[in-house]
Amino acid sequence: MHNLVIDIGNTNSKLAVFDGKTLVNFQILKDIVPADLNDIIKRYAVSSSSVSSVSEDSEEVIEALKSSTNYIPFSTSVNTGIKNHYETLETLGLDRWAKVIAANSYYRGKSCLMIDAGTCITYDLLNSDSEYHGGSISPGIDMRFKALHLFTGRLPMVDYNNEAEIPKGTNTSSAIKNGVLQGVINEVEGFISAYNKENKGLTVLLTGGSASFLLEQLKNSIFAPQIIHDPYLVLKGLNEVIAFEYVQKN
Repeated sequence: MHNLVIDIGNTNSKLAVFDGKTLVNFQILKDIVPADLNDIIKRYAVSSSSVSSVSEDSEEVIEALKSSTNYIPFSTSVNTGIKNHYETLETLGLDRWAKVIAANSYYRGKSCLMIDAGTCITYDLLNSDSEYHGGSISPGIDMRFKALHLFTGRLPMVDYNNEAEIPKGTNTSSAIKNGVLQGVINEVEGFISAYNKENKGLTVLLTGGSASFLLEQLKNSIFAPQIIHDPYLVLKGLNEVIAFEYVQKN
């Protein structure tokens, strides 16, 4: 049984096909075309599908999935056995909730801090008792560069292409890069340190478009042994939602 899951983000969309828990196809797309979805559905004989979207412009995709697969709607009301204490479920991002579901399935019994370094940087904790209280949301790397340019009179827009090296601030452009990138690293280390104090044996799950930069910067830190790079965390969560729905109906 093959499942098709799609994570529609602010910048790109991620698409994956799972055979059980095994990932057999993964793509990053700027735009999702229904004709391309139909090709994937036929190629892998997809039976079920689900979508997580931070955008409201996903109706065309959902309709295409409904017409050719058993489409499983995903919302924050879907719960696979997590004690969810988040106070405003209606505003909880679906991508954040999908990561929590994935952590509860793949790392059950462990305290997991999920750090998603994308358009925003989100921090979400699922404790070892499968309790979720929420987390934190801060600006992503690209957003920080844009903010410095847009909200000041003379600071330039600095290009950043996920470079691994943090330059010394010897001129204005490099000072901006240093401030943004070192600031992000300090922030991430600060969150890990704070959660370590409250959660024994904490596992840090790192995902998102800027995860490779963070991994490079943290590879020699005291936190390195705790960190697992899991680029498919949201997609794994959606796949678990489909599996959960199947078990519930059978």
